Formats: sequence, structure tokens, C-alpha cells
Amino acid sequence: MSEWESRVDEWIQLACVAEVSAGKPGNVSPTHDFDDVSFQDFVQSARIIAPIVAAAGTNGVGRAICEAVTATRAAVDHNTNLGIVLLLTPLAAVPEHLSIATGIESVLSALTVQDAEFAYEAIRTANPGGLGSAESEDVAEPPNQDLRSCMRLAADRDLVAAQYANGFQDVLDVCLPLLREANESFLNTSVRIGWLATHLLARYGDSLIRRKCGDEMEMTVRAMANAVLAAGWPNRTGGEAAWHRLDRFLRADGNRRNPGTTADLVAATLFVALRNGDCATDQQGQIQFPQS
Repeated sequence: MSEWESRVDEWIQLACVAEVSAGKPGNVSPTHDFDDVSFQDFVQSARIIAPIVAAAGTNGVGRAICEAVTATRAAVDHNTNLGIVLLLTPLAAVPEHLSIATGIESVLSALTVQDAEFAYEAIRTANPGGLGSAESEDVAEPPNQDLRSCMRLAADRDLVAAQYANGFQDVLDVCLPLLREANESFLNTSVRIGWLATHLLARYGDSLIRRKCGDEMEMTVRAMANAVLAAGWPNRTGGEAAWHRLDRFLRADGNRRNPGTTADLVAATLFVALRNGDCATDQQGQIQFPQS
């Protein structure tokens, strides 16, 4: 592993562990396991995928996606990170001499049909909830187009796929500025990340919730997330109660309302922030944001 890949490996692990360690509404955290997956499963998954994804620039995006998901499945026997892997791998493949903002387009434009074949294999291996079928380039069949073109076909219904289509515009132009705004408002890292996740739920809803529970449920979740923000969480007393209502609602019904796509976007945003130097690590290896 090169020195650069070693740094990318570290950022991937830091981003993934910080994401699952934060108190985000409805997600696994250090104090909230699900019946079928635990906080430690996510931590272990982060360590497993980091060196594989970090080598995407050398080994290829599709191959890295497939190998990372396969290694995760072998270790924890759950789909803990398909969306995270799909997002982080092209980001990790951006060359060292380029910023994410200037380099991601060339990575995405260079994706091939073979990359799509590898990615489809990864998706079948992970077997994510509520996947369903598609009229064109369904993952159950061999792809005929390059990976970016395949992702474009799903961009209107899946926010992970949309990043491939729009050059990670949501991560770079929405999520990252929101994280910077949170850094100016809150000192606690977990609160910053939770605030970002709540904003993303309010703005986008969640693709996983939509696939598993339908459009109406996603609209309900968006409305509840907007109510949390309108109540002033975490700075006003009423906001705390609204946040807990949202959190309890998302954890009901056997965690079927888990906002998994939101968590994936948070992890990708943290990775970009680490690579950009918007945040760093303390002596304990934890993400720390500079105080404004």
C-alpha cells in the first residue's frame, strides 16, 4: 500500500466509525443496536473495507466495490455498508494531486461496463432491502452500459445512484456546506453529525425508507425531520422532544424505517471533509472539528 493509499485508508475508517458513533435519528449507534446488526458490526466493516476501497485508484472502482462488499459479507454476514462502499469508492479513486471537486468527474466518466458488472455482483451479494426490479439494466441481469450510465437510470429514485449521475453534487454542494454550518454552531462532534443527518432527512427524505415503506412514509419522515429543525434542536428545549419523537418513530416497526441512505451520505461527507482538511483527528484517533 502506498503512502497515499494509507492516508485514504485512515480517512475511510475515521469517516465510517464517526458516522456510526454519532447519535443520528433512527440509525445504529453505540447505544442502539438493531436485532440483526450491531454497532460493532459497523466498526468491523469499516476496518475491512478501508484498505480495499483505498486501492480503488489502482485496482479499479468496480472491482473495489465488489471486493469490499464481498469481504464485509464474509466477516459480518450482513449488509452493513453497500451504500457507503458505492459512495466512498469513486471518491477514494480521485488522484492525490486533485481535489475531490475537480477530480471526481474524470473518475466517474472513466467507469466501464466491467465496473458495472462488478458493482451489480456486489449489489446481489449485499441483497439490500426493498431493492425490487427495474425495466432496464436490472441488477439481476448482466449490464449492457457503463456503471455511471446504469446509475443514471436509478438516479430519480436512489440518492446514492444520483451522486454518480450528478458528480456528487449533493455531497459537495449541500452536505459539505451543511457540515461546515454545523461546525460553526455546535461544539459536540456527535451533535454536529446528528444535525447534518436530520437536515438531510428533512431535505431529501431517505431512499431506503422509500423503497421499503413507500412514498407516503418517506413524506411523513421528512415532515417530522423538518419539525425537529423548526423546533430549534439542539439549541431549544422543545427541539429535544421533537428529535426524540423522530428517533422513536424511525426505530419502530422493527427498524424498517432505518434511514440508511442518509447514513451513507453522512459517511461520504465526512470522508470528503477529512480529505479537504475541514476536520482532523485528536490523540485518541477521533474526528475533531476546529472551533470557529
